[in-house]
Amino acid sequence: MHAENILASRHFLSSDCSSAAAAHVKIPWIQGFSCLLPFAGTFSNAVASKWSMSGADTAAPSTGRRDFFKKIFAGGIGALLALFPVGAGLAVFLDPLRRKSAATGTLRVATLEALPNDGIPRKFPVLATRVDAWNKFNLVPIGAVYLRRTADNQLQAFNVVCPHAGCFVDFLPDRGHYLCPCHNSTFTLAGKIQDPSSPAPRGLDSLPVEVRNQKEVWVKFQNFQAGRAEKIPVA
Repeated sequence: MHAENILASRHFLSSDCSSAAAAHVKIPWIQGFSCLLPFAGTFSNAVASKWSMSGADTAAPSTGRRDFFKKIFAGGIGALLALFPVGAGLAVFLDPLRRKSAATGTLRVATLEALPNDGIPRKFPVLATRVDAWNKFNLVPIGAVYLRRTADNQLQAFNVVCPHAGCFVDFLPDRGHYLCPCHNSTFTLAGKIQDPSSPAPRGLDSLPVEVRNQKEVWVKFQNFQAGRAEKIPVA
């Protein structure tokens, strides 16, 4: 009889717990029995799963934002580092454009032996090394000068360019003066304007000249702007 009662009680609890589990309701008088363990396990698993999903949903955007900013930061650093070699290469590439041509300065033009002591001007080409952008040209003509020995054995140098329009003047030994063939400007042996009606705004442009090593004639060559009364050097 006692065994039958125990079996009946187990059958009752089992059936009621199954019904309660199916209905998802709590049975107060059986809270102490193991039939609630499946409820507790199911509930705890559901809560843990929900919590885990909620945490994953929250962490995913945060992780995505961190990755995005990391990529932006890395890209910015990479672009900044790339500017250094590009800037250095650009500086090397443009460096020849900043170099000035060696078209002016004191240059060796002639020797004293080439200048007879007769006071007659002789024309000599001016040769210099020209650096133009990425090219270098050695001893190319950049102009010309007239040289002569004066009565007191001094040297005189004039730029051959007429200050009127930039043509080259000629020296006429039979007339003893300079003549510009373009507009008939005339200049004295000393380089001054000979005819007041001459269109040239100033006389011939004199240049500093010196003797080096007792026989070399060096001239500080310079071109000047044409059509101006003042001597304005050409940059």
